[in-house]
Amino acid sequence: MRALNYNAAIDRIVQFIREKTSSGVVIGISGGVDSATTAYLAVKALGKDKVLGLIMPYYENQDVEDAKLVAKSLGIEYKIINIRSIIDAFRDSLNIDLDKKSLGNVMARTRMIILYAHANSLGRIVLGTSNKSEFLTGYFTKWGDGASDYAPLINLYKTEVWEIAKRIGVPERIVKKKPSAGLWEGQTDEEELGISYKLLDEILWRLVDLKMSKEEIANELGIPVERVEHVEKLVKGSEHKRRLPQGPSFEDLISGP
Repeated sequence: MRALNYNAAIDRIVQFIREKTSSGVVIGISGGVDSATTAYLAVKALGKDKVLGLIMPYYENQDVEDAKLVAKSLGIEYKIINIRSIIDAFRDSLNIDLDKKSLGNVMARTRMIILYAHANSLGRIVLGTSNKSEFLTGYFTKWGDGASDYAPLINLYKTEVWEIAKRIGVPERIVKKKPSAGLWEGQTDEEELGISYKLLDEILWRLVDLKMSKEEIANELGIPVERVEHVEKLVKGSEHKRRLPQGPSFEDLISGP
């Protein structure tokens, strides 16, 4: 994996947040390491009075307690907004059968709406929590948890986020817990992705950053080339999530000034 200067990276993220806003930020705090790390860095950059944490569960589980731990340890203002009644109203209004994944997408987009409603009312910005591993593999909901004004962790791989979390004081139980998007009971990131973050990041760094061939990566890591092909498929299949909507070009149809 790449040798990142973590202390310098922390300083750069803090400076980035300071440069992008002075009015304050709103962050969705899930109880996971990404949102916790983002919240800790935001407080480091702006102070606790300019950070609002929103905890938006559908299920009442340990994630809520972990999210509260983050907010309380930082001393920031936070709100718990249970989205179950909102989601149920959506389902009733749509009058269609939503499978597990579709329902999860509705949850993620509902949280985005709530985040922006608060940010707009307070004159603040939404700080996203996505990391590079999720971004490259498309492991996020388009216009849901992938939507934000700025995303301080977007160029850090998941394994790098863990390292930064340890250095800035994120509670150990959050750093060590199994990553989950929390969209349904028992969900875990690595099970859905079909690969551990440790191996995923090693492959992504070589595939995307170093532009190595699949065969070179497989040989260097001592893994079957099929593992690399699996990651390549995740990256290529989610390309549409990483760009704004596109349409046909009309440049060749324009004649004269």
